[in-house]
Amino acid sequence: MGHAGMAAAAVRYLRSAGSATVAGPVEALPRPELRAVGDDERAPVDQTEFRRVLGHFATGVTVVTAPAAEGENGPAGFACQSFSSLSLDPPLIAFMVARTSTTWPRIARAGVFCVNVLGAHQGELCRGFAVSGADKFAGVAYDAAPVSGSPRLEGAPAWIDCTIHAVHTGGDHLIVVGRVDALGTSGDGDAPLLFHRGRFGRFTV
Repeated sequence: MGHAGMAAAAVRYLRSAGSATVAGPVEALPRPELRAVGDDERAPVDQTEFRRVLGHFATGVTVVTAPAAEGENGPAGFACQSFSSLSLDPPLIAFMVARTSTTWPRIARAGVFCVNVLGAHQGELCRGFAVSGADKFAGVAYDAAPVSGSPRLEGAPAWIDCTIHAVHTGGDHLIVVGRVDALGTSGDGDAPLLFHRGRFGRFTV
């Protein structure tokens, strides 16, 4: 069950449990005290070790695309493994992008984007979108996502068409929240492209 499925199941359970057991209004819990971590409280973590350990967490791989903004010659896109569903109601997703990215400002100017979930056969396509400064769309087949007009890559098992909802800072990255306007699958049941410990792989049962 995916993130959205688990969220939907949780909502159904809470609604049914609440209607059966709660006689009066539910009082809100006290709001927790929130504060930023001070510089002197941060434990030193070696960046190489950070990458090595976190690399054990396998992720799917996506390509985030956006239509050409006014004054630009073509669409924008970059390979992204830091992607997640975020909220069922309203439907929100999130991805993370480095603050040094040269592609992100173009997506920000467009105000919309499409997340293309890559299939196991699209490793080379992903590598092409991971290169900086090249014409990433050269020889790549795509059509326009129905709401944003962002490139929807041919052969991608799933796509999510979004409007930028919010952007938050997260260290050397930005956390981009997108409101889902449309989404769909290719219907061919292709296995996902996975990334683990610096290498591409595929899901097997």
